[in-house]
This record gives sequence, structure tokens and C-alpha cells, in this order.
Amino acid sequence: MLELINGKYKTISIVGMSKNSGKTVALNHLIGEAIDEGLPIGITSIGRDGESLDIVTETEKPRIFVEEGTLIATATGMLDLGDANIEIISVTEYRTPLGEIIIGRVRDGGYVQIAGPQRLSEIKAVSDIMLNLGAKFVIIDGALDRLSQAAPAISEATILSTGAVLSRDVNKVIEETIHVVNTLGLPTIEDQDVREITRNIINENQIAVINENNQVDIIPLKTALNGGAIIGDHLRDDSKYLVIPGSLVKNTLEDLTRSTRRYKNIEIVITDGTKIFINPKDWLKFMRQGVKVKVLDKINLVGITVNPYAPQGYYFEPAEFLLKMKSYIKNIPVMDLILGGE
Repeated sequence: MLELINGKYKTISIVGMSKNSGKTVALNHLIGEAIDEGLPIGITSIGRDGESLDIVTETEKPRIFVEEGTLIATATGMLDLGDANIEIISVTEYRTPLGEIIIGRVRDGGYVQIAGPQRLSEIKAVSDIMLNLGAKFVIIDGALDRLSQAAPAISEATILSTGAVLSRDVNKVIEETIHVVNTLGLPTIEDQDVREITRNIINENQIAVINENNQVDIIPLKTALNGGAIIGDHLRDDSKYLVIPGSLVKNTLEDLTRSTRRYKNIEIVITDGTKIFINPKDWLKFMRQGVKVKVLDKINLVGITVNPYAPQGYYFEPAEFLLKMKSYIKNIPVMDLILGGE
């Protein structure tokens, strides 16, 4: 896994499609490879990670082990819950329910619990601090199934963890994984003038239509949720782009496609693929209806890890699961870190 990252990217997010999808295993594997190569790294998290008992499923989960020299950004309330000796370098201005976020350096190796900042902008800030302190790269570990830390504004590269926990049906696991891979990799809008206009609209948290002359019509809605019909009323024959700053959900597209056929002439632009909250079957239905979606920033997915075991007690045959996933996803490395297959 290290060869996918080292020397190429400074910030790497590890995101899981669900709790117990193997994200912490991927994190520990990457940390271990960095230790073997003598690379100093930084680690932080959105939310809490590293606890030995999963607080949601009450099952045993892997703990995070760090070696001397590793930098971490975590809440003060976490420091006494691990056995690594950590020297506090600085106390940041960022606060969480678990205490202030500190930047620390591991003096004696051991296990840690990580609870990083809650805001994406703060994650970016503490990552920059650790890079300036000598980390070759920073790993950003996510909580639950939040994909937001994969956003390009936060991390330069992303590793996705998926597994049997999603379903007892291996085909459904593969279907959902392919869906996430496809949405995270949606193409960007290429016109540079439109990109600049779109970024300004999104930064202002506005919903807008851009026509073929790059004129902007701001739609007076606070959110696109339940606003598909109103958005449809604002589409004209010369409309070219529809900009939605927040989440893209099923009922917005349903209302839009019912209210007008002009949706077929436009491209819907969202921030990035983490903003899509539509299941695979509905997504394919909208694509067949002629809905076109592009992003302002494309997510750089560099690897996928698979976990054939589910905490509920069932599992897929590991080699077969890996082979089947790889047969559907060919352009991104797919790995079983326990089995050793790639």
C-alpha cells in the first residue's frame, strides 16, 4: 500500500463504506509499512478511532499502534486512554467534546486512541502543522461511514475500505462498492470560466443555473432538498449548468425529472462525489433517464481494501471475494491486506 502513496501525496484519507469494513486494519497496515521504511508520518482522525471495543457494535476491533517519532493530532481526553508515551508539542485553538486538539510526538511506541478535529477545515490545518514538523505524509482516518474526509480540499489521495459487513449477498457488496467508486470518480467540469463561476456559487452556498453565455440565475432556495420542481421551473432552453452546493439526493432528482424535460440539456454540478446520497439502483435509473452529473473537484481514489469477514459472524471466501471484486474494478488496485492478495 505504501508504494501507492509515498513520494506522491502529502495527505491521505482512509474512508470506510461502513463500520467494520476494515478501515482500521488498512490504517495499521499503512502505519506498519511506514515504520518498516523509517518514514515519519502524521495521524489524525475525523471523530474517534482506536478504541479496542467498537462502541456501536460492541465487537473487538483493531487498535492503532504507533512507533517513536510518529506525530498525532488528537483530543486531550484521549491521551490517557492509550499506552504510548506522547510529548505534547503544541495545543491548538480547536475544541471538541473530548478536549482541546493537541499536536504530539510519540516518544515511546504503543497504542493510541485518536479523536481529531470535527471540522474539515481544522483537519486540513492540523495536517499542515504535522507536515511542517517533518511528517512525510499525514493519514486522515475517518469515523463510521463518513466519506467527507475524501474531499479533495482535505486529502490529496483516498483509500476506500469495503467488505462483507455491507451485506450477506456478495453481489450487493460489489454493487454498492462499484457505485461509490463511480460517484467518487465523477468527471470535473472542464471549462475554466465555468469552474470559477461555479466555485463562487458553491462558496456562497447558493443554488443557481448558468446559461450558455455564462449568465447566472440564482434560485431562491436554501436547500435543493424538496426543491426539484422549483429548480425545474428555472431551467430555460439556453440553460447549461445547474449548480447544487449541498447534497444531491433522490427526491431532488425525482422532482426535477418530473417537472421538466429540460434537465436532459444541462449538467448538474456538485462539489465532489461525497455529496451524492442516492442508492445504486436509483442512480442507474437517473443515468438512463439522461441525468448528467459533474463535479467541481474529482476525488483521487488510489486503492481499495476488502474485508471478507463481518462482525455478525458470516464471511465470504477471501480469495474468491478478492478475485470477484477485482474482476469488476480494474483501474484501481484492490487489496486484501490480511490475505496478502493484490
